[in-house]
Formats: sequence, structure tokens, C-alpha cells
Amino acid sequence: MFEELNYPFDPELLLRRRASLRRRLLAQEINWTDKRIAVLGGATTHDVVAYLELFLLRNGIRPTFYESEYGKYWEDAMFGNPELDAFSPDVVYLATGTYNIKQFPALRDSKDDVSAKLDAEYDRYEKMWDRLREKFGCVILQNNFEFPSARLLGNADGWDIHGQTRFVRELNIRFDRYAEAHGDLFINDICWQSAACGLDAWNSRKHWHLYKSPAALTLVPYISFNAANIIKALFGKNKKALVLDLDNTLWGGVIGDDGIEGIALGQDNSEGQAYSEFQRYVKRLGEMGVLLCVNSKNDEENALAGLNHPDSVLHPDDFVIIKANWNSKDGNLRDIVRTLNILPESVVFADDNPAEREIIRVGMPEVATPDLTAVEDYVRILDHNGYFETTSISQDDLHRAEMYHANILREESQHRFTDYTEYLKSLDMRAEIRRFEPLYLPRITQLTNKTNQFNLTTRRYQQQEIEQCMQDENCICLYGKLYDKFGDNGLVSVLIARCEGDVAEIELFLMSCRVLKRGFEQAMINRLIEEAKSRGVRRVRGVYLPTAKNKMVKDLYGETGFTRVESSEDRTVWEADPSAFSPLPHTIAIED
Repeated sequence: MFEELNYPFDPELLLRRRASLRRRLLAQEINWTDKRIAVLGGATTHDVVAYLELFLLRNGIRPTFYESEYGKYWEDAMFGNPELDAFSPDVVYLATGTYNIKQFPALRDSKDDVSAKLDAEYDRYEKMWDRLREKFGCVILQNNFEFPSARLLGNADGWDIHGQTRFVRELNIRFDRYAEAHGDLFINDICWQSAACGLDAWNSRKHWHLYKSPAALTLVPYISFNAANIIKALFGKNKKALVLDLDNTLWGGVIGDDGIEGIALGQDNSEGQAYSEFQRYVKRLGEMGVLLCVNSKNDEENALAGLNHPDSVLHPDDFVIIKANWNSKDGNLRDIVRTLNILPESVVFADDNPAEREIIRVGMPEVATPDLTAVEDYVRILDHNGYFETTSISQDDLHRAEMYHANILREESQHRFTDYTEYLKSLDMRAEIRRFEPLYLPRITQLTNKTNQFNLTTRRYQQQEIEQCMQDENCICLYGKLYDKFGDNGLVSVLIARCEGDVAEIELFLMSCRVLKRGFEQAMINRLIEEAKSRGVRRVRGVYLPTAKNKMVKDLYGETGFTRVESSEDRTVWEADPSAFSPLPHTIAIED
């Protein structure tokens, strides 16, 4: 769907179809995530905003924009105005660039003079970030700087203290260090994007002088696409799984016809080197937490032989699921989605065969299905589309494949039992349910933004908001980790309740679907009731806000001892009295 918005773009086509694309995107009947985005520009931002809207709509985010007047980014950030204050943004995007640098080094400047100019340029941005954080408590998205279009000193411009190229590089490093130290500022890497597009093409002096455009008009979509990838990652719209074909996708040739010795893989020739390069990239995605799966029309024996090839970078244990059979690929893909317990829109399908891609696009249009052409372009196409953009990597991400492997073993174990309670007992489950700890804040934030199915209110939080809840004495903030004989499930549940008087209202209760129906929801509620009782709370109130994806939990409170007190199409409210609440049964040992 909306293939025009895939990388690589046809900018002229996007320009012609921009209005019709917007209408089609808005006509989708999906569970929109609404966000307010303030774009404070150091150049003309009209086109940046127009394309940014398209890319966000494509990812299920329906934005409303505030756009500063031309070049008024400093004034809006530092002093505000009634319109921006009333807008109360969820995201502030500082769309600045090298054209906004006030002072470059002069050739006669001393080292101290250059250092002072660098400090002044950087301090101006740090003051804006601090001011925006203090005023709005929102996510800040900041462009870094593209390299200058000219090098006065030639190659020395990159290493001499007076060079503009070196000055830009050092400013970018300072931005990086600030982002690394603060969880609410994210860098839109225009420096890399301009290099990828070609610096001469990017730095169109004609378009700057005519329109004050931040880049050549045909390249502005790349600025917006880069920014949209960060925003969709922040709000849980990333892809989770990469499903791959084998023949002519992970190796050259058809293993069933050519045999293991006849496929192209390894360093013996250029084709084999290209497939090995792609495999190395895919393996790194798996290490980052992307769930790797195989969907191939093949005999399983041949598929495993290929993955066990002496020159193969990827091996069978790198994949969570391997479907190698002669069934239809859309049927296999549905089985994979069902087994992983994720939504089709969380999947990228990579196949060299255009006919197979078309079957998936027609039968499962929510699945991202990029066009893979020549093997030497596979990495670029997957990478530049930003499907797996990350804003943080947690320990759970690094061990995700292991967790899903263990989940499959649990399901296989379940089939040996006729009594579900006996099966749960056999898992030897242990849980850690505690108040929020700083160590787990990135993972807690990540869960709040990407969990859709077991999520009673679907409220989204950024890390700063999670920290505020943790420090608020009126908030009960609990996380849950679950272990069993097959391994560590990781941090899988989050609950936030706010106490006002003698009432504690649950603002957020979510759980990863991979631990559904194991009694963990009961263990979390028991812990909440204990905490509420210790605070003298007389009523614990749970609210269910329906979405297109969370119907599975619409009766959760009723099933766990709460009484319905209010019901409408938009919300259902349940209450429980801690003093009369009987602990819910489960088979999990709660660790101190």
C-alpha cells in the first residue's frame, strides 16, 4: 500500500500526487495515533511539513502541525507565543541547518577564538533544548548540520581548526553527546542524509536563494522521511519482524536445482560476496532485536542445507521460525504472524520474486513489501526504508530472538498437557514485580509506545514522563518481569495508577502478548491491590478505552474481581474495594 512513499522516492511523482495521497491516507479506517508536532524552522518549512505529514500518516500517526514563521525558530523556542503555548506540542522539531550557523572561524582566529565560537554556537542550541524541555516536557527532534557546499581550505578544511567542515563536524559531535546523555532529544541525521543524496545535489544554491529551501526541492522529502522514521519509532510504529525468502534472496541460485555446491555464497565471486554482505546485514538486524523468519518454497531439507552452508553467515538458530514448504507464501506468512502473536503491519517481507511480492501486497496489504531488485541493492533498500529505526536498544531487544525461541518451546510443551493449570505449574514460573527502577526506564518507555493489544488505555509516554511518574509520591508505578524453566521473558508488564484522595485510578496497564494467559495479569493486579491497601486507598478504579486492537482486554477487570460502574461506547469503568478484595489465584512464585 502507498508504494510511492517507499524508498527510493520519485520526488516529482510525490509532488504531483501529494494532495491525492493525503486524501487516500486519511481515508484509511485504522486506529490512528494523534500527535501535535511543532516545526520551528531555520529555513522554509512548508514542504518539509507537507511531506512529513504523508510519511507519518503512512505509519498510522495523524499529525497536527504548528509551523513557525520563516527563521523564527530561536524566538519561538526561547520566548514562545500564545499560539505555540496553546498548541502544547508532543514533539518539537527544530528544522535548522548549516545555513543557521552564526559565526564560522576566521582565518586569523586563534585556537581560543575558534573554541569560543564553537561554544557559542552549541550553547545557543542547548539553551533552546533546555527551555523547550522545561516548558513543554516533550520530545525534541533536532537536525544536525550538513557539510558546507565549499571547502575554502580544500582537504585541510576537514582537519584545520579554521575549516568550516571541521567546525560542522565538531558541532555535530557535541549534539551527539547531548542526545546520548538525554532521553528526550533525538538527532535527525541530515549530515548522513545529505551525503547519501550527494552533497552537490543537496546544497542547491539556486533553491536556497530563490526559496530559502533547506535542500534542493527534489530532496526535501528525504529530510521529512528521516524525521518521520524517528517519530514513528518513538511512538511504537516500528516493524518487529523480517520474513525472508531463501533462493536468490539469501543466496544466489535455486538450491533444489543447483545443489548446495552450486549456490552463490561466500568470497569466491562477486555475486556470492553480495549475498554474504546482505546476510551480514540481516544478522545484525537479528542481534538488534528484529525477529528473523524464513518463508520459502523449498523442501525443508534443502533450506536447512543452505543455511548450514560453510560460507553462510546466517544459520538455522538465527531464525525464530523457518517455513520451508510448498504452501502459498501468504498462508505461511499468516501462520508466522499468528505464531509470533504480532500484527501484520509489524512485518517486512523480503523476496526477490515480484510475483510472490504481489501476492503478499494483495492478500496482506498491511505487510511492508519492498521491491528487491539486484542483490547489491538489497541492503540499501531495506536499510534506507527505515523499517527498524531505533531510538534506544534495551537488554530485552538484544535477547528478543531467544525469548521467542523459548516461547515456541512453551507452546510445544503445552500440547503435551490436557489440563492447562498443570501445564502452567510445569513451567515453574517466577516473577519480579517491583516499583520502577531507573535501569528499566528505557524498556518501560518502549513498552508503553509499542504495546497495542493487551493495553487497557493505550496511553503513550516518553521517558521524561515515566521519570516524573516514578518520582511522584501519588503514583503507584509497577513493572513485571517473568521467568520460567525455558528462560527469561524479560520485562513484560507495566502498570501506573494515580492516587487522589481515597481513589487510585489505573492510568496504564499493559502486558506483552507473549506472556498472555499465564496468570501474570492476576499477579500484577494482586500487587497493585496490596500497594493501594497500604496507602489507605478505598477504591481502585480501572478504565478500559476501546481501540481497534485491544478488544482482547475489554472484560479483563470484570474477570479479575472488579465491578462495572460505568459503561458507554467510548469507555468502561470498573472499581474494586481493596479491603474486600480476595487475591487472584495463579501459579507464579513472586520473588522479593
